[in-house]
Amino acid sequence: MNRQTSPADTAAQFAALGDRTRLELLIKLGRLGPQPIKHLCVGAAVSRQAITKHLRVLQAADLVEERIVGREHRFAVKPQSLQKLHLTLDEIAQQWDNALVRLKNFVEENQKPTS
Repeated sequence: MNRQTSPADTAAQFAALGDRTRLELLIKLGRLGPQPIKHLCVGAAVSRQAITKHLRVLQAADLVEERIVGREHRFAVKPQSLQKLHLTLDEIAQQWDNALVRLKNFVEENQKPTS
């Protein structure tokens, strides 16, 4: 899918990542690659049903995709979605850097010389 990400989509993605369990699942998928639900449940502090619900939230936020292989549901990170989030954070960081430069210049221009 090659569409522009709207601010609402981006907000939903950041909101999905705001949950510790979902963030841990995304990190695990990024480290291990595509995984079936049963492997994602290993060592989890929540039930398989809860893991499935968290994966559905990540899927709805377009951060993971599901592939069915036989009877197994495998989930994988969608790198293109993470790249878009990365670009959004870079843009925000650049805006803050620019604001800080403007503030520094303003302060330096308006400083009274000490006698």
